[in-house]
Amino acid sequence: MSEEQKEPQEEGEQAETLEHALEEERKRSEEYLARLKYAQADIENLKKRYDRQIEETQKYGNERLIIELLDVVDELELAVKSGRSANSAEAVIQGVEMTLKKLKKVLENEGVSPIDCVGKPFDPSKHHAVAKTEKEGVKECTIVDEIRKGYTLREKVIRPSIVKVVIKPSKSQTEMNSNE
Repeated sequence: MSEEQKEPQEEGEQAETLEHALEEERKRSEEYLARLKYAQADIENLKKRYDRQIEETQKYGNERLIIELLDVVDELELAVKSGRSANSAEAVIQGVEMTLKKLKKVLENEGVSPIDCVGKPFDPSKHHAVAKTEKEGVKECTIVDEIRKGYTLREKVIRPSIVKVVIKPSKSQTEMNSNE
């Protein structure tokens, strides 16, 4: 064969090879596109399912806690009923004390605990001072009285304690004490 005949034949083979490669790439591309569409649909379905789960959790997430609190409500109703029938304040007090104990246990199980503060140094992240008092023999900024109990939920303060804090006695107060 002559050189001129080889070139068109080689070009034809090369064109056929290129067309075959192009067809293979098209098939692969279509397969990738189909996979991508399935993956996108899976992601959308997953997102919808998670959204439904989040919505359901928000609606019913505290169901267990509410059921426990309903037991406390039942006990309070029983205390009121028995107090009325017995006409005794002592029966009501005992019923309320038992109910309070149960309620504290429910809160404790949920990770709620009271903030211990009397006799401790004032901490603005846990305490809210609403009153001050002058007192000898007590370190300044020490809490001497708790007006309202504070609580933490696990490690987070959910309600600070309202407290009364000791400050240094003023000079006039010191002078008045020494004159007495």
